Amino acid sequence: MENRIEFKNITKYFPGVKALDNISFTANGGEVLALMGENGAGKSTLLKILNGDYQQTSGEYLVNGQPCHFNSPAEAVAAGIGVIYQERQIMLQLTVGENIYLGRLPTGALGKIKTKELHEKAQKIIDDFGLNIKSTDKVKDLSIAYQQMVEIMKAYSRENLKMIAFDEPTASLSDAEIDSLFHIIRKLKSEGKVVIYVSHRMAEIRQIADRVAIFKDGCYVGDSRVDEITDAQLIQKMVGRDLGDIFSSLDKTKTIGDVVLEARDVESPFLKKTSFSVRAGEVLGFSGLVGAGRTELVRAITGADPMTGGEVFLDGKPFKCHSPHDAIVRGVVMVPEDRKLQGIIPRLSVGDNITIGSLDRLTGFLGHINSKLAREIAENGKKQFNIKTPNLEKAIVELSGGNQQKAIVARWLANKPRVLILDEPTKGIDIGAKAEFYEMICDFAREGIAVILISSEMSEVIGLSDRIIVMKGRRISGEIPASEATEEKLLTMAMMEDYAHES
Repeated sequence: MENRIEFKNITKYFPGVKALDNISFTANGGEVLALMGENGAGKSTLLKILNGDYQQTSGEYLVNGQPCHFNSPAEAVAAGIGVIYQERQIMLQLTVGENIYLGRLPTGALGKIKTKELHEKAQKIIDDFGLNIKSTDKVKDLSIAYQQMVEIMKAYSRENLKMIAFDEPTASLSDAEIDSLFHIIRKLKSEGKVVIYVSHRMAEIRQIADRVAIFKDGCYVGDSRVDEITDAQLIQKMVGRDLGDIFSSLDKTKTIGDVVLEARDVESPFLKKTSFSVRAGEVLGFSGLVGAGRTELVRAITGADPMTGGEVFLDGKPFKCHSPHDAIVRGVVMVPEDRKLQGIIPRLSVGDNITIGSLDRLTGFLGHINSKLAREIAENGKKQFNIKTPNLEKAIVELSGGNQQKAIVARWLANKPRVLILDEPTKGIDIGAKAEFYEMICDFAREGIAVILISSEMSEVIGLSDRIIVMKGRRISGEIPASEATEEKLLTMAMMEDYAHES
């Protein structure tokens, strides 16, 4: 029997929010169905209902014609449903093999784990994916990209798999890793599995999906074959307006001032000697492939990783940080790449997530917090960055990825920084929210903030930056004015050996 998932009149209410409104459609086996829509449109909420994380307010879903109701992810897994979320759900202290077969570890007498058998089975899957890692590697020692692939292999390994959904799976993957993932997706499709693919990347949708279903404001707008709808039509259906060329419509008029931050021969255990500077009002872009060393560079500068050599100067004065707090106090703040682990504080409210970066000035005698000022800072952040939440008391984990990211930006901008570091700020964010972020970045530069932008999307780096530095092999391989940059040039600089010397 062909696998099939049917959603019938699914509605989901949260306090003060109607997240899904009467959603009905079918996902068929043997095809890749892409879900597209702005952050908060309801895509992830629907997947969480199917996975047993949430319970629908009304409506039902059927798996192969049978009505189902999963009260937990464990029940969904037992029924052959797998969902790979954008935020990883893995055990960092365990090995790759242990993560892949977690809950299904092969055991012998007295429940002893058959370690050899476990790692042989896991290594076969790793080899099928074409990854250069071992089953015995600890997940905590892998890059974010490989950690994501471990989670995908975990779902892929289940023999009863009927459906697998991917929620922004390529946000942290290199081109080679994306090719491996697409190879597996095509294999699943050929086996008649239901494959649901959530992404904001148009090129990926064109490459892997057969059909695209569009969501807007919790409603199902409709679906179309991918080869029968243009990018412009997709965007218009998703956001309800024509965005045109996002970058050409930005107001980038500003004044670039003196050097604010300068790094001279900075080294760390994860970085080779690196030097650069950024000026007031300048957007300095960092481009490069996954693992090139861009994140490692800014982590060393801000005290998140130890510097083993070199010097950093802020406004011409020595700037040495033993921790990120030292950097924050002196006006150098960073919005990290990993929103879940290093950005938001999931147990806190939206308001507390905004104000926690301002505790030094909110805390008075004997540690008493000025609650009136804290409320004012949170309200200003919500208004300034258009954070969509019914109230500031709502748990931040219940917001869309784009609104979580806005709250993190609001947190650091409340401190009026001299330098703002944005590491993959639009990862996993829809095209409408991206347009908002692009406008905000231009505003920050106009206010005289020195902006360091790290992005794996070359069009983003070219469209927003004044100057672009390209990294390869944990060092700088070249620099180019954004006005002269093309995607081909950036890719050449990111891949060619000793580009800086040859050019």
